[in-house]
Order: sequence, then C-alpha cells, then structure tokens
Amino acid sequence: MAPKPRILNDSRDMIWTLLALLVLVALVVVSSRNCSVGLHGNASDDKIPPFDTHAALQADAATMGFPIRQPLLPADWKPNSGTSANVGATRVSTVGWITPSGYYLGLSQTNATEEALLPTLSPDPDKEGTLSGTGTREIEGTRWVTYVAGDRLAPDKGVRKVWVANLGDVRIGLTGKSDDADFTTLARSVVQAKPLPSRR
Repeated sequence: MAPKPRILNDSRDMIWTLLALLVLVALVVVSSRNCSVGLHGNASDDKIPPFDTHAALQADAATMGFPIRQPLLPADWKPNSGTSANVGATRVSTVGWITPSGYYLGLSQTNATEEALLPTLSPDPDKEGTLSGTGTREIEGTRWVTYVAGDRLAPDKGVRKVWVANLGDVRIGLTGKSDDADFTTLARSVVQAKPLPSRR
C-alpha cells in the first residue's frame, strides 16, 4: 500500500500553513494603509482623503441665488462630504465634517423657509424619531432654534440634534449627533464668516 501524502499525516501542518497565510494577509492589509490598529480613534485617524469644502461652497456660491458662507474651523475637523439638492422651488447646499469627538456634523444653507429645510436635516424620522423643539440659543448675536430627534426630554449624546438660524436672506441648518460644544463651534464660525463671492 502506498504511503499517505504527508499532508494527511498530521493536522499540525495545516495549522502552520493557515498561520502563515494569516500573517501574510495581515501584512498586506496593514501595508495598504486601509486598516489601522488602536484602542481609540478620532477624525485625524481616518485614511479617507478629505472632501474639498472650499471648492464645493465656492461652486454653490457661484450658482445659487443666496449667500453661501464658508466657516473657518479648527484643523482637527475633517471635511468629508458635500451635496446640493432641491428644497421646494429652491436649492440647499450641504457640507459635513467629522468632528474631533468622531461624530458627523453637517451644515446646510438655503433661502427656503425653516419649515421646508427641517425635513432635510432629519432624513430618517422612522428610525430616529420626529424632530421636537428644545428651545433657543444665542450665539454671536444670532438666535438658533434647537431641535432633537426622538425624546426631547432626554436628548442624550448620540441622538440627532438640529439647530436652525435665520440670517434674513438665508437659513442655516446644523445637523448631527455631536455634542453641544461642536454645534456651538460650527454655529459661531458660520455667523462670523462673510458670504463667498457670487457671480450671479
């Protein structure tokens, strides 16, 4: 009777082969920089290239019929997205950042009414709950109306919040699950910013 192939003699050979393959896969993943190892993370750890909010807001300022502002934010705020969409008969410009606390915080600008803007700031009411008013805040002389999705009596961190301000010719909406300090930072930066040049 012919001897069995060596691979069938001992399961240890298979284990060593699998371990070698796992080490090889780990080396490939780490060297590709698509994976990092650590016990904590923040916005600066993300390897995804940042979104160019300046170019996006400049383009919106050039084509939309209302003032667009670009807030000056700390370096550890990572811009990650931008869109423009229809709101009734007008448009809304939206850009977003990952804050140092690791949450997304979006900025929407439009000449639509607050009532028309609000549904765009809470896109999933079935999952998160409907928006309820929680009061107002005064930041840099501007009044912000505040909302929370779900239970307005227990607006915990990690629950969607929305702040809206009326600057006369434009409505500003902030939305995300970040803390009030991040909302205040963005609100102050928007109010302090001058409108970008428009070609209209």
